[in-house]
Amino acid sequence: MLCIQNLTKTFGNQHAVNGVNLTIPKGSFVGIIGRSGAGKSTLLRMINRLETPSCGEIIYGNKEVSSLEGSELYAWRRSCAMVFQQFNLANRLDVLTNVLMGRLNTMSTLRSTLQWWTEEDKLLALKTLQQFGMADFASKRCGQLSGGQQQRVAICRALVQNPQIILADEPIASLDPKNSTDVMDALKSINQELGITILVNLHSLDIAKKYCDRLVGLKAGQVVFDGLPNQLTDHFSQQLYGMEASESSDASNLQTVHENQFLIA
Repeated sequence: MLCIQNLTKTFGNQHAVNGVNLTIPKGSFVGIIGRSGAGKSTLLRMINRLETPSCGEIIYGNKEVSSLEGSELYAWRRSCAMVFQQFNLANRLDVLTNVLMGRLNTMSTLRSTLQWWTEEDKLLALKTLQQFGMADFASKRCGQLSGGQQQRVAICRALVQNPQIILADEPIASLDPKNSTDVMDALKSINQELGITILVNLHSLDIAKKYCDRLVGLKAGQVVFDGLPNQLTDHFSQQLYGMEASESSDASNLQTVHENQFLIA
């Protein structure tokens, strides 16, 4: 179980996250929703310890994550994998090598520097790519893939870390509807088939309600909603987005269209 207690992050006088308290049982699929700047990304980055909390605690099992350092911190990041909006892949390298990068934290410094992959590592990477329909692209450079394909490669890279938690920060923000569905289906299958806890930041209320078992709404760094998708009423949507639920859904869909038009241009 992941427990977040009074978690706060300040940048100067600005509270990006302000006194968040959450308990996330193992195997949950949780959507973090809210407007841009609500603190969603900062929250995930603190859980992974890419950002250090200003105060509060992050506890997983009997481990206080917020105080980890050195090798223990690296071990936590291996068990709490991140999937980013911009994929963070090496476009000049092939798909298989990009996935194998998820194994670096399990290797010695010498082996990781020289990228001496074991046969077991390669088989695991290929098996994971096969699971998500990407094995045929193993030898292709990542820069030759579509955005949706690249995001599935990024998910495979996270999965070969053998994580207990996957944190996905706006994983479909720059994807078209078809690729968005493919990526969300991949995350859902990981959650249901492997029992891995998923926390995902999302703009679209429709997608959040369709895929997530629980929604946490942030506004100005604070939790203003925490419940089942069918409990997200127009009242709470107004609190989160300043508009009715239907309007916020239309706005998120319109944002996706604009982003895709920009990418095509």
